[in-house]
Amino acid sequence: MSGTRSSLLRSTPFRLALTFAFLFLLAFILSGAIVYQLMSASLARQLDQSIKETYSLIAATHAEGDEEDLVSTVRDHAQFSQDKDEIFSLTDRNGNRLAGDFTASSLPDGFSIFAADLPGVPPDTQYRAYSGTVGGNKLTVAFSLSETEDLERIVLMSFGWATLFITVLAIGGGAVLASRVQRRLDGIANTMVDVSHGRLDARIPLTGNGDDIDAVSAQVNSALDRLSALVDGMREVSANIAHDLKTPLNRLQMILESAADKTVSGEDVSTELTDARAESQQINSTFDALLRIAQIEAGARKARFVDLDVGPVVETIGEVYADVAEDDGKSLSTVIVPDTKWYVHGDRDLLMQMLANLVENALRHCPPGTAIELSVTRAGNHVLIHVRDNGPGIPAEERDKVFRRLYRLDASRTTPGSGLGLSLVKAVADLHGAAITLEDRNPGLGVTVSFPAVGTPVTSSF
Repeated sequence: MSGTRSSLLRSTPFRLALTFAFLFLLAFILSGAIVYQLMSASLARQLDQSIKETYSLIAATHAEGDEEDLVSTVRDHAQFSQDKDEIFSLTDRNGNRLAGDFTASSLPDGFSIFAADLPGVPPDTQYRAYSGTVGGNKLTVAFSLSETEDLERIVLMSFGWATLFITVLAIGGGAVLASRVQRRLDGIANTMVDVSHGRLDARIPLTGNGDDIDAVSAQVNSALDRLSALVDGMREVSANIAHDLKTPLNRLQMILESAADKTVSGEDVSTELTDARAESQQINSTFDALLRIAQIEAGARKARFVDLDVGPVVETIGEVYADVAEDDGKSLSTVIVPDTKWYVHGDRDLLMQMLANLVENALRHCPPGTAIELSVTRAGNHVLIHVRDNGPGIPAEERDKVFRRLYRLDASRTTPGSGLGLSLVKAVADLHGAAITLEDRNPGLGVTVSFPAVGTPVTSSF
């Protein structure tokens, strides 16, 4: 129990709730004090007004009559007030009482407060009095403060109970709300602990109410999804690297063993050395490609970006690979709007490498008779480079996977290639802020790389 209370006191939401409750309570007390002062002042003004009106009413009898009329009026008022909430005094110049409930010769003129001991009245009852001279005599009218004091006491008591209720409600409500928030924060913390212990499938539960904690939790879950995908990708890449390197290393070992045997017997080993060099170059090219992709993803080449026309880049790749395609029994054509420049912000060498990989990928996986087309178009604020063929295409369920490092459609991994060509294409596109789209041409595959355009297409005129 003490641990739970200590944890609650350390809770940031509970501390915030306490702070809010304290500030609210302070504002409530200050507001109550102001209201109490205003109410007391208003009651005092009303009481003084009533006293003054009664005084003026009695004093008016002297103006209309003589001293006997004044004495009679004071006596009548004194007799009428049975509960002594209102008391009266009329004294002569010598301080002798002529009429009334008490002798007020010692009271100053004007308003004053005094305590009176009268029969049937609690001792030291406070009165508010007004004194003045009427026809040479001193007239005093006094009203009891008991009702005003009782009302003020009731207000203070009500305010005190309200303060207590609000305090309990604020602290209790703050504790409840804080505990709910704390449970959600604990859920986030527990999920992070699970992830740190290797449970990459752990996710923060969402309440669905769309508040800020849900928003943060959703972002964390998204980051965890990305982390899980990266870890899975690393595991897959590690397995693929092990598989792809094991085969050439085994071949290299067999070649070297054969060369060693021939060396002992004095035979020529030039063929084995040539084969060993080819195998080592294949291994080295795999690592070079991995390092190149990592360098591109790190953004190291962005310093070389310039505004360039991609038209000549596409034409160059088309010219270089046209003969290669023809030798393979395939055709490669380039379609570009004449005398038009398509500007993007990028690195020429990387763009050429990207297009070369796309064309090589089509040449490698398409059968003889396949037609491959390179083209450049514009859609809105984007320049689109297309590589289309009428070959076998890529199954829909595999299209999101082909950009992974060392991923191959051939699960046996017996076909030529390292599985890094499209990974490099994806890295170059991401570096340029471009999006890659794969579409089924039925038959064939269409690859579209969409680059942010620089300016508008420039058409040469002669």
